[in-house]
Amino acid sequence: MLHRPLISISVVSHQQAKMVSYLLQDLQVYCPNNIEVILTVNLAEKPPFRNQNFSYPLITLFNKRPRGFGENHNTAFKRARGDYFCVLNPDIRLNADPFESLLECVHFQTERVGVVAPRIVNPSGKAEDSARKFPTPLMLLKKAIRSSRSLDYPVGHRPLKVDWVAGMFMLFSADTYREMGGFNQKYFLYYEDIEMCTRFRFKGYAVLLCPAATAVHAARRESHRNIKYFKWHLTSILRYFLSKVFFKVVVQPYMQKLFYSR
Repeated sequence: MLHRPLISISVVSHQQAKMVSYLLQDLQVYCPNNIEVILTVNLAEKPPFRNQNFSYPLITLFNKRPRGFGENHNTAFKRARGDYFCVLNPDIRLNADPFESLLECVHFQTERVGVVAPRIVNPSGKAEDSARKFPTPLMLLKKAIRSSRSLDYPVGHRPLKVDWVAGMFMLFSADTYREMGGFNQKYFLYYEDIEMCTRFRFKGYAVLLCPAATAVHAARRESHRNIKYFKWHLTSILRYFLSKVFFKVVVQPYMQKLFYSR
């Protein structure tokens, strides 16, 4: 009988086998105990590794057709055995075990925590804007006009309550993920993380950034220049802005604040 892991990690590869290999090696070095990895091969490719190369269980799922971000991780969750469920992008690299600090951030909170994420830095060590405020049409317009990007939240040393954290690295309790029904599969590739964090806010859960835990984002930006990805992005934006949860969590409080400030 297999030992039940503490954390189930879901990784989805879109012909990113080499990056996945680096990530799995990092997990082997820094997090060899109490984890299992569920790798979903979303686009046909041959992994450059063997399952027996790792001390932790590695389950590999092969899709017959490409699936979206939410559907892939929701499917992996059905195979997960851990008390916690982690969504991890292939382009994440680790220099230490982030999970101990992440779990400490959760356990010392007095309120319910929906999801916790580490501080994300680029390969040169500069902090990325992985924790942000809920988007609005005006915010997106300002972002498109401005050439420089500033962080929405000043990151110090203590856990920080934020609106949403990026889907490149998210850690949930399995019970909470199950309660929320996982990611909204109506979104194919973008805004699943924002939409889920908005639902957490609506349900009274906190979204946390834990600066004591750090991960490196070795990003590839090819998708930013692909018209197909642009269409998916635009579709997700419109779906989010037209959703009931966006109206209840973002629009309604703003309107009430505007009304009572007069």
